[in-house]
Amino acid sequence: MADVIDFRSDTVTQPTPAMRRAMAAAEVGDDVYGEDPTVRRLEEVAAERLGKEAGLFFPSGTMANQAAVLAHTRRGDEVLLEEESHIYYYEVGGVALWAACQVRPLPSRRGVLDPAVVEAAIRPANIHFPPPRLLCLENTHNRWGGTVMTAEQTAALAEVAHRHGLKVHLDGARIFNAAVALGIPADRLAAPADSVMFSLSKGLGCPVGSLLVGDRDFIAEARRYRKALGGGMRQAGILAAAGLVALDEMIDRLADDHALARRLAEGLANLPGVHVDLEAVQTNIVMADVAATGRTAYELAGALAAAGVKVNAVDARRLRWVTHKDVGPADADRALAIFHRILTEG
Repeated sequence: MADVIDFRSDTVTQPTPAMRRAMAAAEVGDDVYGEDPTVRRLEEVAAERLGKEAGLFFPSGTMANQAAVLAHTRRGDEVLLEEESHIYYYEVGGVALWAACQVRPLPSRRGVLDPAVVEAAIRPANIHFPPPRLLCLENTHNRWGGTVMTAEQTAALAEVAHRHGLKVHLDGARIFNAAVALGIPADRLAAPADSVMFSLSKGLGCPVGSLLVGDRDFIAEARRYRKALGGGMRQAGILAAAGLVALDEMIDRLADDHALARRLAEGLANLPGVHVDLEAVQTNIVMADVAATGRTAYELAGALAAAGVKVNAVDARRLRWVTHKDVGPADADRALAIFHRILTEG
């Protein structure tokens, strides 16, 4: 279907013409040997943008998160994280599979943990307990609808973790969305964390890739785990070149995605049987609760797809709509009209 409107994720974005030109002209070498100049430049720029010493280019955010957990922990440690977090919910049990660590899911308010809850969950040394070693945070928070954690909230959580000897890893897949929404540089959000991952292949529009940043010793350890996980790439500068364009050209325009998400959210909230928590629409993700329509989110996602609108059902009652550079106001309005017809005509 040529005129399909795709709101499933910002991962469906196509690379820009400038990215394609940069990729075609990229200077490359063997990155496993540390000889790809474009990859090295991207890693340097990424670390600088986030205020860290060094960076490491990964094929995916999941692999980068898992390498970070491996580098921060030992077998049998405990990892504290939010109960709906991507690392816990969407990474195939990787913390258990690769790091052999126990996860401790904690409740939150819209994806932001309470420092008191974290403090209470950190158990003292005892032969019966796994040693708590790592706190994982997420900003923006995917399953809570792209909600933002402020620099102050991040710092308060990191203070608790560090005071008890835990490291802090920030899954910042969409950290630039958070920074744009808050109107602050991304390095302020990253500063309290020992390591940060961010994605190039979401709102920034690259075809593939994520970066992990931290201090030099941590990145050296993560490089070993990237190789062990199968993430050592060769002439990866062809991919890294797109990332350099993204960091130069694609961050400020994220505000357009946020404005479109607000427009979409308000339209969805006016549809019969659809509820949207408008206070939670802070960046480019909209969660629409469709329980009151009498149909499941899975059924409605199928009906929408058949009519040319792609969205994701995250569970039986919620549809997730994600705005990105390849959809605009006309697409949102058309999608809303189609959804209204589906809801009213059956």
